[in-house]
Amino acid sequence: MTAQLTRADRPSWPRRAVVTAGMPYGNKGLHFGHVGGVFVPADFYARFLRDRLGRENVIFVSGTDCYGSPIMEGFRKRRETDGYDKHISDYVRENHDSQETDLASFGVSCDLYAGSALEPAVHIHERVTAEIVERLHEQGKLTKLTTKQFFDPAAGQFLNGRQVLGRCPIQGCKSEKAYADECDLGHQFEPEELIAPKSALTGETPELVPVDNLYFDLPSYTEFMREHTERLATDPTVRSVVSKTMQEWLDAPRLFIQVKFRDEFEAVRSELPTHEVIEAEGNKGSFTVVFPTWRERDEAHEVLNRAGVRFRSGKALVPFRISGNVEWGVPLPEVEGCRDLTAWVWPESLWAPISFTRAVLARDAAKLENEGADPSELAPTAVEDAELTGDAPAMIMDEPAYTHASLDWRDWWASEDARVYQFIGQDNIYFYCIAQTGMWEALDWNMQQSCVAANYHILYMGKKASSSSQTPPPLAHEMLEHYTPEQLRAHWLSLGLGEKPVSFSPKAFDTRVTGKDKDGNPVLARNDKRVIDPALKEGALLTGVFNRLARSCFYGVAVKEGDEAAYRTGRIPTGAPSEAVVAETEQAIIAFEQAMHTFELHHALGVCDEFLRAANKRWSDASKAAKNAEGAEADAAMTQALVDAFHQLRAATVLMHGIVPTGCEKICEHFAITPEVFFSWDNIFKTNDELVVELGEQPGEHAVKALPPRFDFFDKHPSQF
Repeated sequence: MTAQLTRADRPSWPRRAVVTAGMPYGNKGLHFGHVGGVFVPADFYARFLRDRLGRENVIFVSGTDCYGSPIMEGFRKRRETDGYDKHISDYVRENHDSQETDLASFGVSCDLYAGSALEPAVHIHERVTAEIVERLHEQGKLTKLTTKQFFDPAAGQFLNGRQVLGRCPIQGCKSEKAYADECDLGHQFEPEELIAPKSALTGETPELVPVDNLYFDLPSYTEFMREHTERLATDPTVRSVVSKTMQEWLDAPRLFIQVKFRDEFEAVRSELPTHEVIEAEGNKGSFTVVFPTWRERDEAHEVLNRAGVRFRSGKALVPFRISGNVEWGVPLPEVEGCRDLTAWVWPESLWAPISFTRAVLARDAAKLENEGADPSELAPTAVEDAELTGDAPAMIMDEPAYTHASLDWRDWWASEDARVYQFIGQDNIYFYCIAQTGMWEALDWNMQQSCVAANYHILYMGKKASSSSQTPPPLAHEMLEHYTPEQLRAHWLSLGLGEKPVSFSPKAFDTRVTGKDKDGNPVLARNDKRVIDPALKEGALLTGVFNRLARSCFYGVAVKEGDEAAYRTGRIPTGAPSEAVVAETEQAIIAFEQAMHTFELHHALGVCDEFLRAANKRWSDASKAAKNAEGAEADAAMTQALVDAFHQLRAATVLMHGIVPTGCEKICEHFAITPEVFFSWDNIFKTNDELVVELGEQPGEHAVKALPPRFDFFDKHPSQF
């Protein structure tokens, strides 16, 4: 039997919160995986926190990752194949606008969906980049290292990361699609380790040429990272995939060498720096060479390469590259004698959410100044940042009408009463949980380590959703030709991507042959009436159960000509909900809040599903019983049924708000209560009578907005009729 929850079981929350969603590259639009796998979960959480903490205490930011080799390569191909004659900034602005349009169409509600190279955030991002790089240098954590970069003699140019293709050298990795220093599964390695490199420009084998770059001393935080990872492993708010993946990077540096190269290895073993050999066990084909640090391991590379010994590297902490020498990037200040460098895309994308947060607060400062506020009384950084922002197109998403509780970015990122929640794909755990963790600690700014919600892959028809695969997934906007945004939001959140990879298999796109028609022609699943659409399972809760409960409440109290029943007042009915209803509602609220605290978003939706179905059945049974009663007894019974239903409808609408915001806000509109009051968790345990009193009215006097005939709060898509 499930234990009864009490209010003592409620989790604690921070005073302020930042929510981020992993930034998509600015070289293309979004496919459904971007939206369903990261942005919808992040938006659900941000909307919940706004209701739970107060909207002025939550900032939700993301944006287009404008720099990096994928953008440069996409721009190059666009110019070559389509004759595109605009600047690369125009190219990323067009893709950014496409991304924001798609996200807005799914109800994603960023306070700012920015671009790292675009107004209003570009110059703030440049300032933040300089501040962080200079601070890391002050702390003695940046070093100039000479490493090798691929150069294509035939093309006469250095190659960016995506212009080099090969096989991943990391032991155990099965990726056949690796670039200069990382593979498509997120593994990092040195360029000289890449197996069988080829230039994407000419198809020739490129040369490795020494170049100077700045590196962050990530290995010096190995022990700190181990202790941090151990804490995360016992934290119920951290998904196990995060701590397990982090642990994989904390072993001593090692190389894996096939047994067939043993003689060649022994011939040069005396030339190797300090190391230990672990012999192959059982039928394993490789033995292991372990080194004290990454330096000895890298020294061994040259010796082994010279001897013709093939090897693969194990995961280990190595210096984290901060700079690059490509022109399209965030300019870096001169450090360690390195000039004219730009930031490597990965580190600057880690602090881009700080830049975007500051852009939000700069916008707030400008707004308050325009309203007459004294700039000297505002946070200095926000005022200074506001001076950096130029003209930018209006947001495609709705810009918040309010300003935030604090304009000092440190109150959001470097304060112990604040927390940052970052929603990412599992491939990026290394960057957000290893590299970012080390840099935040090194800054010594009291930066609060993020709570990273890493989702597993959302599969498409059972396969990884990748735009570069043989069967690319549908673009995000194509999904809306067959489903409503709220049907898809509810379905994606039900998948439980925090626990395992799950397939999204919408019937409308299912081209499997499931039979033959009467003429012997093949019938595809998408046209087969016998095939149930899994994407509509949660949609039925909305268009059926939730709709019925809401309609029943508002139609139930509607003034009706010729019906003198006492409950037909056009108002929220007054009276205390039954003890069973109060208890059932409280259990759902606390269970939902617990699930949100541990990022079990599908469990939170499951709580709502169970609660709505129970509330709808309770209403159905009670209203039928009332109709079978007579006279005053019938009126009293129907009034109580409506009091109970209205109590549970309001609670369910607050819980479901982050999942299906549009329909829930329609319900709020018909309650005729302002959204800030209606959705606030300050009021979630109150009865409707208590809330009405808070509004300054007498119980039984608060008029609802009349519902038009045959009104639906949650619609089916036209194609589903």
